[in-house]
Amino acid sequence: MKFNKAKCKVLPMAWCNPKHKCRLGGERIESSPEEKDLEVLVDEKLNVTWQCLITAQKANRVLGCIKSSANSRSREVILPLHSALVRPHLEYCAQLWGPQHKKEHGAVGGSPEEATKMIRGLEQLSYEDRLRESGLFSQQKRRLWGDLRAPSST
Repeated sequence: MKFNKAKCKVLPMAWCNPKHKCRLGGERIESSPEEKDLEVLVDEKLNVTWQCLITAQKANRVLGCIKSSANSRSREVILPLHSALVRPHLEYCAQLWGPQHKKEHGAVGGSPEEATKMIRGLEQLSYEDRLRESGLFSQQKRRLWGDLRAPSST
């Protein structure tokens, strides 16, 4: 497979000379303030705020589709749909966001709360009670579990 220099970009990560031009094999490589790789958007300051917002939007769109198309609001229907269609968006690369981005976790954490509200009979309960009744863990506990599991899967 040939290397495509035209698709290469440099993500500057230090306070360096902005006039410095990177080259690869004699050709100049474009600089970019943010890059997306493996569907993860990262900017030059390693800030993932936009990634968290995009993830929350994707999860909420899928949840909205489930809400509008699912005929039944029973636990047996909503929970498997949420686990199969929404949760992968929320958990993909969650270790990258890490504890240093707790502010952004709030934007992403709303989807499981909305999903448990969709279950018939649990609408009026608090979020913790809905989680307990449906047998789910909070997003924070799931993220911690993913953090513990990630090193062993590499």
